[in-house]
Amino acid sequence: MIYATYNIHHNSIDVYTHAGYFLRIDCGKAEEGLKTTPCSECALNALAIDEPLECVRLYLEGNMQIWIDAEDSLELW
Repeated sequence: MIYATYNIHHNSIDVYTHAGYFLRIDCGKAEEGLKTTPCSECALNALAIDEPLECVRLYLEGNMQIWIDAEDSLELW
């Protein structure tokens, strides 16, 4: 079992496991080098706060830029 929460004090996502492991992902470092627009940056912030485990999954799998590009393509609709 894995639990994740956004930590407003560190601008990070803290991940806890049933086995007692703790992982902190710095959102600033995770977003470094990503190409975003104001809209996708807002969506990325909402993702970290509302669905932190999904945000961690995207980051660890290296798919965060793909997600951002998809969010930006939704602006056209």
